[in-house]
Amino acid sequence: MDMQSFFIPTEAQRFEIDIKRSRFITSISPVANKSEAKIFIQKLRSEFPDANHHCWAMIAGMPNDVYQYDQSDDGEPKGTAGKPMLNVLQHSGLGNVVVVVTRYFGGVKLGAGGLVRAYTQSVSEALKELKTSEFLIRDELDIKLPYSMLDSIEHAIKEHNIEIVQKEFTDFIQMKILVSRKDKTLLDEIINSVGNGAIEILAYSGN
Repeated sequence: MDMQSFFIPTEAQRFEIDIKRSRFITSISPVANKSEAKIFIQKLRSEFPDANHHCWAMIAGMPNDVYQYDQSDDGEPKGTAGKPMLNVLQHSGLGNVVVVVTRYFGGVKLGAGGLVRAYTQSVSEALKELKTSEFLIRDELDIKLPYSMLDSIEHAIKEHNIEIVQKEFTDFIQMKILVSRKDKTLLDEIINSVGNGAIEILAYSGN
């Protein structure tokens, strides 16, 4: 079954814990893509220029899109920070998210296992308090209809989570529509009831 929605942070949020005198500042933000995530990471580097590490992980798209995964240990021993952080994100179900854990070293070495636990705990504890909102996945639909049905179709869909993003007027009207996957069945019902066979679906980007 296609994923219809997932949860994202409502806004940039920050959490902090101390582990064996080291200070771990966890910053989490919603992002639309990897470029936005990299900008957020750089912002944290500028805000805390004297920190020892800025380790990060991201899922910069849908939770199940592995091409949107990325992570960095930022100088910590390989595999002790970014990967554990990403693992927490993967099990959270969140998407369109980046997390940065800024570390100020407190003088006590944690060892590889201790670092894995510390970065895992930093993100896990932050997610317990994170405020989130539901993100509806929307797909693109192209339809063709006669001029006589324009008012009817616009009226029928205006109260739902369906957006007309483009209209082209030639011998007929071609509309580009964004519809949440939750509302795809509803849109099909509207097209069938209003169009009575006269509205043609030209293309649909969903799976």
